[in-house]
Amino acid sequence: MPRKIETIALHDSSTPQFGDIEKGGNVVVTSVETLLNQARANSLWPLTFGLACCAIEMIAVAGARFDIARFGSEAFRATPRQADVMIIAGRLSKKMAPVLRQIYDQMPEPKWVISMGACASSGGVYNNYAIVQGTDQVVPVDVYVPGCPPSPDALIYAIMQLQAKIKRSKAKTFKDLRLSEAANPRTLESVK
Repeated sequence: MPRKIETIALHDSSTPQFGDIEKGGNVVVTSVETLLNQARANSLWPLTFGLACCAIEMIAVAGARFDIARFGSEAFRATPRQADVMIIAGRLSKKMAPVLRQIYDQMPEPKWVISMGACASSGGVYNNYAIVQGTDQVVPVDVYVPGCPPSPDALIYAIMQLQAKIKRSKAKTFKDLRLSEAANPRTLESVK
């Protein structure tokens, strides 16, 4: 008796599509990379690194009014070994820059950085010898949040933008996960 070969249609007009994931019935076809990116994007664990007044707005994001738990980021970590997103909130002094870099280096790969506020992003109103004029001189920054201080809504939007960036990232190897860090490694000599 001849075998009957059936074709399974994985996408039609009533089947939702999420990135390159195609879903039809009980069948899901995707790549491991897409699956890992979805998991990473929806379970970001921020590192608490509040340096000034922007930290109050960062703390407010975890409260009931803004509820960052909707995005899988409610577990603020106090240790860099358990965090994958560093939120730098406030002005960064040159004395604190080596500490920031050391904590960043202790975070496991893949890791991302959000620079929150005008002081962290560009030095703000502190244009003097003691303040680093942008945290991107010390660590690579993925998302900038403008404002003085930025609202909790702006930080939530930055987390959503970081999630979108993670979901569309394409990495061939584990070293390629941080393209900007691998291509242009930062050193502490640039802030002295």
